[in-house]
Amino acid sequence: MKNSIILTLIAISTIMSNSIKLDAQTEKMTPEILWDLGRVSLDHINNNLVIYGVTNYDLKKNKGNRELYLADLNTGANTQLTNSPENDYSSFLIKGGNSYVFIKKGQLYISNTNQIKSEKAKKLTSFKTKIQSAKVTELNDGRILLVFSTRVKIDETPLERHPDKPKADFSIHDDLMYRHWDSWTDYSYNHIGFSVIDPNKKTPTSKYIDIMKGERFHSPLPPFGGSESFDVSKNGRYIAYASKKLIGKDFTTHTNSKIYLFDRETEITTCLNGLDGYDNNPSFSPNSQNIAFTAMPEDGYESDVNQLYILPLDQAGDKRTLSPVIPAEYINSFEWLDNKTIIFNETVEATQQIRRLDLVSGKNAMAKKKIRKLTEGDYNYGKFKINKKYVIAERQDHNHANELFKISLNKFEKPIPLTDVNRDLYDSIQIGNVEKRWIKTSDGNEMLTWVFFPPNFDKEKKYPTLLYCQGGPQSAVSSFYSFRWNFQLMAANGYIVVAPNRHGVPGFGKEWNEQISQDWGGQAMSDYLAAIDTLSKENYVDENNLGAIGASYGGYSVYMLAGIHENRFKALISHCGLFNMESWYLSTEEMFFANKDVGGPFWQANVPRAYTDFNPKNFVQNWTAPILVIHGGKDFRVPVNQGIEAYQAAQLRGIPSRFLHFENEGHWILSPQNGLVWHSEFFKWLDKWLKN
Repeated sequence: MKNSIILTLIAISTIMSNSIKLDAQTEKMTPEILWDLGRVSLDHINNNLVIYGVTNYDLKKNKGNRELYLADLNTGANTQLTNSPENDYSSFLIKGGNSYVFIKKGQLYISNTNQIKSEKAKKLTSFKTKIQSAKVTELNDGRILLVFSTRVKIDETPLERHPDKPKADFSIHDDLMYRHWDSWTDYSYNHIGFSVIDPNKKTPTSKYIDIMKGERFHSPLPPFGGSESFDVSKNGRYIAYASKKLIGKDFTTHTNSKIYLFDRETEITTCLNGLDGYDNNPSFSPNSQNIAFTAMPEDGYESDVNQLYILPLDQAGDKRTLSPVIPAEYINSFEWLDNKTIIFNETVEATQQIRRLDLVSGKNAMAKKKIRKLTEGDYNYGKFKINKKYVIAERQDHNHANELFKISLNKFEKPIPLTDVNRDLYDSIQIGNVEKRWIKTSDGNEMLTWVFFPPNFDKEKKYPTLLYCQGGPQSAVSSFYSFRWNFQLMAANGYIVVAPNRHGVPGFGKEWNEQISQDWGGQAMSDYLAAIDTLSKENYVDENNLGAIGASYGGYSVYMLAGIHENRFKALISHCGLFNMESWYLSTEEMFFANKDVGGPFWQANVPRAYTDFNPKNFVQNWTAPILVIHGGKDFRVPVNQGIEAYQAAQLRGIPSRFLHFENEGHWILSPQNGLVWHSEFFKWLDKWLKN
């Protein structure tokens, strides 16, 4: 069996062979190699078969393409299912694994698992709208129930208001829903629809029912909501979805989403009793008698503790006080194993681990009986699916992008790799060591800090060193593998990287997580300096060549440190950072975040410290270090004016500075060629000022 698995992994590595040819352990990591890695993502499991996708990027074509693969848990065999120029996604195994359905070009297709070419797949839908994300349930009569999200045009467009001016180019807005994340309103909304489909029918169906018809509300919630925002009961009767049924100013100042239950038999929608913050991730028990969901207690606090709740469906509309099944735990995602068992993952000390929750029947609902750990170690276990014996999960760490692993449900043992698509590349590059340190902070606490060393590290030499400032701000420097802020790539370019889990990140207790709210420029800045000062005492750290880098709140941190670092740093890089807190407050889009994290507007009688002591633009007179400012033109979370103001301030002060502007990118750089430019300019800037 072990030999079979090894041979299969070699085979799949060959099937997905990458374009870059390397000699064993002779090359260092490069941006091109990073883009050449296959990106694995899990879709579905059916008995002992797993369907997943691998996305590969073509740098010349400047785009990626996702193909589907099938893994057999019994034999270890991995088989490519699709080979198409279009992305294949949201796949589900049906008919005991003999067939699978998937989305291509916005429509649903079906194919056999022994059929390799997706061009031969049969088209099942021809909706006038495109399917964005989906869930599929098999009905007893052989048909399938497709529940999906799509865009539905509802509001009047400007040209509909002025039909006699077809060449006019303008927009009109009357509330604060006019732009979000990286796009302006298109007068459409995310809605949930369903269609009952006969796979044996010769022609595709064009009909579906919009269960939110006419509503000016979203489900899934933009910008990141997907299929986790809705679910369908196993008997096919109920559809649950998360929605924040608020508009205008209320939509931007509140997080109070609810779970809604649509009955397909009565066509009645019921609002479930939830909490005041985000309610999300609805999931029906296998017997369709209970519904579980995650919820946050505080309205307006997007990073609140995410707790698990369970409601009996016959009490779904009751207005009563809810108690979490697992108090004070931060739940990332979960799945029902059976009617009395839930598998979930949680953030623990800069890692994400999988747990098993056994339940007992309480007086009014299910209650916790026992929690068992299924994984440990310095890994991030992400999306997962389960059968009766195993958890199949995406796993990454600082040295490896996502691969799929098989984890026992019934006993604690070492996870078994199910995929290994990047083996050839990993075997061909030199990887530096990663060290885990606990550093004392100024308030007497201990802070977990990762330290990354260059390949072939020599402690007798001195190395330029980078302080990495994490974004969020409520986001851990966990065991993630980033295709932008890749620590091994930085180390391969000759840098030591210091990455502290400063105050404000999750996984170290509620108090540590919440400390940063309205204290952006306070304790966190002390934590950064404590981390870099501690490492600077090491003989191998060149304290005369230190840099600070970061994005989003991390970019804010760089701007803030620029004015208070007292000549520690010789080079700075801020990506999409906040520079002027007044202008940011009046140009960002999710106002609940600004109100909670910085304390609200600057016109209050008691002006929040975010606009005084913690406002980077107030310390420009102290800037000395050369700075590279990077910003996306379509970033509406931290609009481009923040980067422009910082760059212009540096130029006017005579500080060596450069502005790298990506006109068609948002908060993140997503285009492959833009990504290569980003890394090229990133290292050119650091090398110029830290490797003299």
